[in-house]
Amino acid sequence: MQEEYKILFEPVKIGNVEIKNRFLLAPMGPLGLGDAEGAFNQRGVEYYTQRAKGGTGLIVTGVTFSDYTVEEHTCPGVPVPTKNEHQFVRTGKEMTERIHAYGSKIFLMMSGGFGRVSVPEDQGADNPVAPSPIMHRWVDKICHELTVDEIHHIVKSFGEGAKNAKRAGFDGIMIHAVHEGYLIDQFAISMFNQRTDEYGGSLENRLRFAREIREEIAKTCGWDFPVVMRYGLKSFIKDWRKGAMPGEEFEEKGRDIPEGLEAAKLLEQYGYDALDVDVGSYDSWWWSHPPMYQEKGLYLPYARMVKEVVKCPILCAGRMDDPDLASDAVRKGWIDMVSLGRPLLADPDYVNKLRAGHPEDIRPCISCQEGCIGRIQNFSMINCAVNPQCAREQDYAYRPIYRKKKVVIVGGGVAGMEAARVLAIRGHEPVIYEKTGKLGGALAEAGVPSFKEDDRALIKWYVTQMEKLGVEIHFHTEVTREMLLGLKYDTLIIATGALPKMFPLGEDKPVLDAKTVLREKAEGIGDKIVVIGGGMVGCELALWLRKDLGKDVTVVEALHKLLAVNAPICSANRDMLEQMVPFSGCRVMLKTTAVKTTPKGLLVKNLDTGAQEELEADTVVLAVGFKSDASLYDAMQDAQEIYKLGDCREFKNVHQAVWDAYEVANHIE
Repeated sequence: MQEEYKILFEPVKIGNVEIKNRFLLAPMGPLGLGDAEGAFNQRGVEYYTQRAKGGTGLIVTGVTFSDYTVEEHTCPGVPVPTKNEHQFVRTGKEMTERIHAYGSKIFLMMSGGFGRVSVPEDQGADNPVAPSPIMHRWVDKICHELTVDEIHHIVKSFGEGAKNAKRAGFDGIMIHAVHEGYLIDQFAISMFNQRTDEYGGSLENRLRFAREIREEIAKTCGWDFPVVMRYGLKSFIKDWRKGAMPGEEFEEKGRDIPEGLEAAKLLEQYGYDALDVDVGSYDSWWWSHPPMYQEKGLYLPYARMVKEVVKCPILCAGRMDDPDLASDAVRKGWIDMVSLGRPLLADPDYVNKLRAGHPEDIRPCISCQEGCIGRIQNFSMINCAVNPQCAREQDYAYRPIYRKKKVVIVGGGVAGMEAARVLAIRGHEPVIYEKTGKLGGALAEAGVPSFKEDDRALIKWYVTQMEKLGVEIHFHTEVTREMLLGLKYDTLIIATGALPKMFPLGEDKPVLDAKTVLREKAEGIGDKIVVIGGGMVGCELALWLRKDLGKDVTVVEALHKLLAVNAPICSANRDMLEQMVPFSGCRVMLKTTAVKTTPKGLLVKNLDTGAQEELEADTVVLAVGFKSDASLYDAMQDAQEIYKLGDCREFKNVHQAVWDAYEVANHIE
């Protein structure tokens, strides 16, 4: 173990429960991990156990609902500890026993409900509830105001659910939550809570719901059964459904820091044994679920403020995967435990690898949220873009081989490297042929902007794995059909990537593609740039040119909004990027198309009015998509066993490239 990380492996206590190190699995929606009876299914058991096996000191489950009648919840979905208590205790006991075998502890996260932020596709949108008759976050519908009896019913269900959790062997509870604008948080924030009874008005009244929950759990489980509160210090809400950008000056409509610190002190007085601190809300979701555009360790300043006013342990998540950042925060006394969510999806063995002195082997999370929050939001399942085994550990285990095969892989991008990695682990002999002098493919260009540091880390990780697995690599090799016919191999994988789409605009100004500009680090393109295309590539390119390089940037998009197509599936990433482009100082022209280059720059036309405008530009950059380069695959159709992977099959993203490659490479017999 490296000396600077030893502090992360010191034991720590929450209440009377001692945890072997300072790492915990942050709670994340356990979609796909529950059964029709509200218990944990086998995938859920394997998923949590794998993170304990990987060395994590404290496992915190994703959200469970103790009440499912006041706010309706569908099953299977997330577990419900009060629906069928025998089934819940049975499956919970199986899981906690296995987790305890690795010396880890496990807390059950229990929710008071989603309220106005219920996900329309999953639960609660037909009859949404809230502290007051306020507008729903996602749909234009007024929420039902909870009655006092309904509040009491929810409170009582917490006691029953916690009792069942304790029977099942859970070591404590985490409450979901006075954070992110969930139901208990809606009661705590005056913007959402307009009640005039004992649950509204003063801060103490608005926190009465949270206080009664803690007291009810103490009634059924005792005050010595630890209860942690997931707690957001600041909301970053500008207005209904409007969130603030990093560095933006605005009037806080949600919970501001002074009231947040008072609330933290009250929660400690009510008996909460620790606070898991973050910031944000569903109205500013990119704070609660930070994309790659947010800084590493973005919650640390807020956790530090809370730490200064309470005595209980402080837990902190928020892009905390950098062990130097984490150990420094603990050493300075800002936090007591490091909460890792997505990093433990990407690599369940993160803690053991760090402890053993091999941080280079930790597979990095790239903060894309394509496999985790995006899939939870859109498909009701939790997974990981860079780890296809996540939440499918048993079903997607490496398959044994019966005969060693030599597999030629054409293309050293992400798909090619993932295929080689899996093949080598299984015992096959992969050989990569790469036409350039380095590995990484399109991700090498995508990783150029400063905010894409995790893309660069992923390439570095793959390169390290290629070296450790002894994968044979041939650089500067342009593979042809004739060359392949002269090689001896059993299986052929074509992963030759994609080519930028281009169209003629004239020759009065340089017209380049986005990949070229990124690859050449924008050298020689001048100061005034017009980017044609407002999809993800165009928006990230514009943001980089403006924020990193200080260019004068105009984005020209034919559709009615940025990211109307080719956008991240997670709304936190999509919404933040859409707002950051104009917030950074880029000019955005929607419903506008390029006509031709001119000596001055570029002539564009408004699609609604037909009006034309000549934009000043030194260089025009096309970011209008890619077309798969499958020419070699098409030429090799007579090969006995051939596969097409990555952008060569379909231009998408890292998630699809990794998953496709894993699927194919794990089934080559």
